[in-house]
Amino acid sequence: LTNLYVNALAISGTNLFAGTPGGGVYLSTNNGTSWTAVNTGLTKLNVDAFAVSGANLFAGTDGGGICLSTDNGTSWTPASSGLTNSYVWSLAVSGTNLFAGTRGDGVFVSPNNGASWYPTSTGFTNLYVNALAVSGANLFAGTGGGICLSTNNGTSWTAVNTGLMNTAVTGLAVSGSSLFAGTWGAG
Repeated sequence: LTNLYVNALAISGTNLFAGTPGGGVYLSTNNGTSWTAVNTGLTKLNVDAFAVSGANLFAGTDGGGICLSTDNGTSWTPASSGLTNSYVWSLAVSGTNLFAGTRGDGVFVSPNNGASWYPTSTGFTNLYVNALAVSGANLFAGTGGGICLSTNNGTSWTAVNTGLMNTAVTGLAVSGSSLFAGTWGAG
């Protein structure tokens, strides 16, 4: 791993993937002891997000949209048809849907493993989506203006910011029935 900055991590089976800014995707098959670059076909080497759905590995890039690998990163193909923003900062899988959070255009959904994408940001007040998290039937989006919740697969969203001291949300994590939010700056 030559790039010491890592934007995203993903596990698929016994494979560990690291997404880096400028170095693309790295693969470790031995729990991080050694790494190999796996970038063939990747449209941009600035990787900000991953999502795993079955044997499919999706990479969200900064300026290159979304790429798909079906062979553990050995090769990548573009998977951005219908995506109007090529800056993908977050990805999440909920059931059979794949969601992508973008820089300035909100959330997009793909019901067909990235073959086509559709905008789904009704109710958003800030369209910079830094993080996505899934808890059961709930989908959360961390934005530059707080957290939005969808209970209907992204069809509509509502703000859920009560008690949130800083609304610049950069990361989300779910543990049991708790949602944790990481923010930019104090609070």
